[in-house]
Amino acid sequence: MNANSFRHFYNYHFAENRKLWDDCITSLPYEQFTQAVDYSHGSVRAHILHLISVDDIWFSELCNIEPCEPLPPAHGDDRTIIRTYWDQVEQRMRAYLTVLQDEMLFETPISEPEEDKDLLVWQVLLHVVNHGTDHRAQMLRLLNDLGVKTTSQDYIFYVYDNP
Repeated sequence: MNANSFRHFYNYHFAENRKLWDDCITSLPYEQFTQAVDYSHGSVRAHILHLISVDDIWFSELCNIEPCEPLPPAHGDDRTIIRTYWDQVEQRMRAYLTVLQDEMLFETPISEPEEDKDLLVWQVLLHVVNHGTDHRAQMLRLLNDLGVKTTSQDYIFYVYDNP
């Protein structure tokens, strides 16, 4: 386990997020994007915002900074605003990953909340990518149910394409 491995794994995370957005969400009618669903976080929009928020919160805790301001409720198709927001969060994550060193993986930088204070950096980093995989899988199912052609997000396919 080393910092370069985590940077590689996060490149997968960012690529899959972008693929989901570009291949499935941008062409989705706004009514379907915001359609209420009685599962997990609800609509595809709500899932996306949850995924972004969790990435931002965990990395903000690692950096001991405040998370980005949450997006206000939607008043019409706000996908351009969401994508801009997501890009900002990703840039902050990439900035952290750029300076990540092997020895940092075993630090415990989070002081609050209490339940997180003993988490090692590598545990947080692994959790965030795993959380993203979980919610992308949920969204892929929702999108499939809405009639969108989806594709696999298996990590190994990313490796094949990015040796």
